[in-house]
Amino acid sequence: MSQGKVVETGKHVTRNAGKSLWLMSDLFTFKVVGEDTNGAFSLAEVTAGAEFGPPPHIHHREDESFYVLEGAFEFSIGGRAFTAGAGSFVYLPKGLVHMHRAAGGASAKAVVMYTPAGVERFIEEAGRAATDVSATPGPPELPELERIVAVAQKYGIEVPPA
Repeated sequence: MSQGKVVETGKHVTRNAGKSLWLMSDLFTFKVVGEDTNGAFSLAEVTAGAEFGPPPHIHHREDESFYVLEGAFEFSIGGRAFTAGAGSFVYLPKGLVHMHRAAGGASAKAVVMYTPAGVERFIEEAGRAATDVSATPGPPELPELERIVAVAQKYGIEVPPA
């Protein structure tokens, strides 16, 4: 997922196509990445596992926008918690502490856009290729979480102390 290629032809990605990666127990299928959009944005279909979600964190480089397709997500933005169900849109501006995870003990699915692009490089480095999208990994152990947090810092994502 390199940056820098000028795209002049547009892109069409069919259903179930894209690059799929696991990050913790969430499945990210990137439909477009920075090299496809001249760095303007990346877009992924995200299926969040019911067991675990990312800790509160801050994106210092990208805004993050969710359009919930299935199930519901719990969000917290700057300490304000709420639940968003199918058909909801949630905008998480860079610089604010936020959290998101599947709600109600069931998985949830959303289209997530990152502006500008770049988060895909973090997910590629911190996560792993999803060779079997039906084999949801379990929650990560502490050493794996610590590794992910260290990688996140390289990409302008901060996990504040609890």
